Amino acid sequence: MNQPSRQTQAYKPGRYAAIDIGTVTARLLVADVEADGAIAELHRDTAICNLGVGVDKTGLLDPAAIARVEEVVGRFVRAIDELQPADGRITVTANATSASRDAENSGDFVAVLAKLGVELSVIPGEKEAGLSFAGATSAFPGERVVVLDVGGGSSEIIAGQAGGAPVHAHSFNIGCRRVTERYLHDDPPAPEQLSDAAAWIAEEMHDYLATLVSDGFGGKPGDGPSDGRVAPRFDEAADTGSASDSAAEASNFAEAANAAEAGASPCRIVAVAGTATSAVSMRERMEVYDSSRVHGAVVTCDDIDELLARLAAMTLEERKQVVGLDPGRAPVIVAGLLILQQIMQGLDASSFTVSERDILHGIILDAAAQ
Repeated sequence: MNQPSRQTQAYKPGRYAAIDIGTVTARLLVADVEADGAIAELHRDTAICNLGVGVDKTGLLDPAAIARVEEVVGRFVRAIDELQPADGRITVTANATSASRDAENSGDFVAVLAKLGVELSVIPGEKEAGLSFAGATSAFPGERVVVLDVGGGSSEIIAGQAGGAPVHAHSFNIGCRRVTERYLHDDPPAPEQLSDAAAWIAEEMHDYLATLVSDGFGGKPGDGPSDGRVAPRFDEAADTGSASDSAAEASNFAEAANAAEAGASPCRIVAVAGTATSAVSMRERMEVYDSSRVHGAVVTCDDIDELLARLAAMTLEERKQVVGLDPGRAPVIVAGLLILQQIMQGLDASSFTVSERDILHGIILDAAAQ
């Protein structure tokens, strides 16, 4: 998907709502968009619905899972109705991704949401990758970026310059729900199950990640050309939080800037979605999730290794008690961290920046650009 930079792309100002229904979570973002593409968030909502439970094995969406999503989307619709502006309607875009792509009965799911007045599009992996890239990179204008979007049924890895079309984009049928159901059968998972899963992930992604590295999208600080450094920056125009939120986010980005002082880096690696954000909230032991502390936070490979080792040794019930982890994500968090670990090793990178700007923002920008 070609997304010109904010400087050249004209957007239709207005109020937009994006609904993203993935294999694990269903999410809503309502926001106002300015003509230059600046986004002011008005409302967010997220629920772990596990739509994709069993899809990898059966090829079907479970009726109980569809019912869970139906209930949550009903809540989303009520929130959207409450935010209708007096001078016009909200433009609503609803997309479904991996689990719905794989399921033979996704048409039944689309029909259920149609009864709620929601027109659902089951989008291909390439479209998902482009939307994730546009949303995630909107916070890093002008930078060379690799975006990692680890989902429940698929993972997207996209590289390019923020504001432009991706140079490389690929959607892998490798997600935390899929890996869990295929490999991690014991509780806690056995070491050989973890190693088998890691080997499969690494093998499937090897050639693509090697291509990214050879094109300069990867590597540790100091590996890039001396004149290729792009200073980490924060898009202040996109900030709609309080002064304290801004200070926390600025502190995160300052940490990224300090890390870059060790040497030039070919690009910034940005991770979005629940596994990456959970890594920060668990590391910081957040009893209450604080997006201002998550957005812009730098996570090292050592952080991922430590979290993975700790959580993989726990039973599911023990993981549900981990501070900073949504209990609903406990069944799939080990696989999610394993995917992130293998991607970072394949990119020969030492850290990534976490962004709360993701496919939801991409959906909204895409709708506003139509």
